[in-house]
Order: sequence, then C-alpha cells, then structure tokens
Amino acid sequence: MYIDIIGDIHGCYDEFVTLTEKMDYSWKSEIPINKNRKLAFVGDITDRGPDSLKMIEIVWKLWKYNGAYYVPGNHCNKLYRYFLGRNVQIAHGLETTVAELNVLSQKEQHQYKKMFMDLYEGSPLYYVLDNEKLVIAHAGIRADYIGKHNKSVKSFVLYGDVTGETLPNGMPVRRDWAKIYKGKPFIVYGHTPVEEPRLVGNTINIDTGAVFGGKLTALRYPEIITVSVPSSMPLVTEKFTRFPS
Repeated sequence: MYIDIIGDIHGCYDEFVTLTEKMDYSWKSEIPINKNRKLAFVGDITDRGPDSLKMIEIVWKLWKYNGAYYVPGNHCNKLYRYFLGRNVQIAHGLETTVAELNVLSQKEQHQYKKMFMDLYEGSPLYYVLDNEKLVIAHAGIRADYIGKHNKSVKSFVLYGDVTGETLPNGMPVRRDWAKIYKGKPFIVYGHTPVEEPRLVGNTINIDTGAVFGGKLTALRYPEIITVSVPSSMPLVTEKFTRFPS
C-alpha cells in the first residue's frame, strides 16, 4: 500500500498541483495520477484559499474514479451543513467558498453541491488502513476511539481535543493529544497549522499552513517521508501553533 497523504489544502489549488508534480504525479488526464500510488486527503480541502471549487472537483474525481481516500475536516462538515440548508455562520473561511459559488449559475452551483455531498456522504469519518497500521483522521484520534463512531469521536476527529477555551487570536485551545498517544496505528492528521511537519511518537501532523503562507505538505506512506512546497499566500504567523518541546 503506497499512499501520499495531503495536509489541509484550503483551496490552495496551485500548491496542490505543484506538490503532486513534485511527487511524480501526471496531470495528463486533468487529475493527478501515479500508477503506483494513491492520494489521500486529511480534509479541509475548501475555504479561505482562492480555488475551493477546483479542489472539490479534483478530489471528487480522484475519489470517484481513482480510489483516492478522503476524510472530512471541520470546514468540510460546515460546508456540508451549508449545502443542506442549515443555519451556519458564513464566516471563518466559508465566505470564500460561498463567494465562488455565488458567481455561478444555479445549474453550476448544483453540480458542485452534488459532487461535494457525494464525496462527503460516501466517505468515512476516518480511515483505518494497511491492516490497522495506519489511521487518517482530520484532527487526529485517541487510541480508545479507533473503531468507534459516536458523537465524542466525531467531535474529536473534526475539531481535536478542545478545552472549550479560546486563545487571544480567536483559535480554540487544544490539548496536545499526540504527546500522550500510545496506540499502535500510525496516525496522520492535520487541522492545527504547524510550521514544520510534527512527528510525535506514532503520530504526524501534516498541516503546515498552506493557506496561511506556510507550506503544503504530503506524507508518503509507508516510507514516512514528508514532501512540501511553499505557499503563494501571505504569511500569517499568528495562525501557527507552537507546541512546547
């Protein structure tokens, strides 16, 4: 099983193209293909960046026709609820995706809605792969949650181990669950932007803040090698989390 797992893209389509080309994926068929490997996504493919709709279309095609793996992130969950007509706040990044949708015809809007809902509804909350040696979960997962799918698990997988408190920059306070994780499966996740891929024990965070001017990162499995490309977005340093060593 050879997989390239991509961190939070957030509409950074150009960086995604550059990263896949760097890993020897061909775009001749308008989606990135490497006959020896598959792509996987840790969620949050949309919002904040310039090309969320392009990312919906590409990830849907990869998932539908090439067997790519996708798990939803918290932004994916919010977009799904928006498409369902729920009362969600069009802020914190969703406004950029909605703005892209609003310039389209109703028919085109419906096409993107159908693709995204198909992708979201057809994908698991998290993946357990390679004979339970690998788990892909957007914000990570506790060892005792693996194999379960209740509300507590869903909250953890989408939002992380949040305390309910908020930092001065408006971001939620999250416990450093990775430092106490003792499970056997290797956990690949994103959600919390870090300046460099963060390998802690049997976990790795590959959200290197592409949409905040950092990098877009992939984890090559089973080699456990990271590949990154620089972002074209402005650097927003306060969005990165610095964990105590």
